[in-house]
Amino acid sequence: MFFLPLFFLKLVDGFGIAAALLPAIILMIYIYRRDRIEKEPAGLLFGLIVLGMLAGIISIVIETVGTKILNLSQLSPDSPSYAIVMAFLVVAAVEEGAKYVLLKARTWSNPNFNFRFDAIVYSVFVSLGFAAFENVLYVMQYGISVAPVRAILSIPGHMSFAVIMGTFLGRAKLFERYGDEKSASRNRTCAYVFAVLLHGFFDACLMIGSPLAMILFIVFVIGLYIGIFRLVRRESATDSPV
Repeated sequence: MFFLPLFFLKLVDGFGIAAALLPAIILMIYIYRRDRIEKEPAGLLFGLIVLGMLAGIISIVIETVGTKILNLSQLSPDSPSYAIVMAFLVVAAVEEGAKYVLLKARTWSNPNFNFRFDAIVYSVFVSLGFAAFENVLYVMQYGISVAPVRAILSIPGHMSFAVIMGTFLGRAKLFERYGDEKSASRNRTCAYVFAVLLHGFFDACLMIGSPLAMILFIVFVIGLYIGIFRLVRRESATDSPV
């Protein structure tokens, strides 16, 4: 009888972790299937998921330091200004930066990166590795009740930022192939900056939490998801060698 409560506790933990991981896995499969010309090696994709988790650990450390620095400023933690700075400069800049650095280091010179859409696949797998890691932490801390909301918002949100990043990186790789390093550099910069802007706006609305902010958030998320899934279909259909 002593082991029965322990068994159910482990079972609940197992359901919680499964609920945390499942949305990321579903979206990975969706993007993988959209890679219509040449599938990427399983070992590379698994490695990118691990790098996404590593990006999560790195982000926790840097964000902790960034939050302490922000708390030394004159901004009130209850003010919209504090939320905006936190969302854009502490959370979005750090998380997208960690993803970008690890993604580019692992894939930019990889011989498997030979089609434009590959960049979207790589970026999404890193980002969803990050999101899955983050989701597990949230579920373990707050319980399985947070899983449905995060499945609808946070996980697809991370995928959306990654699709934007990957789209620009694919174009950057194409420009590099043509010897246009200036355009390649500009697109690499856009890959990071636009991911940060989208991520920052997403988080800022939630952190501010006012009625107006939540209305903006709902409109933004609906528009973002529609735009991202259309972009994925378009980039998949028009894929080209790099």
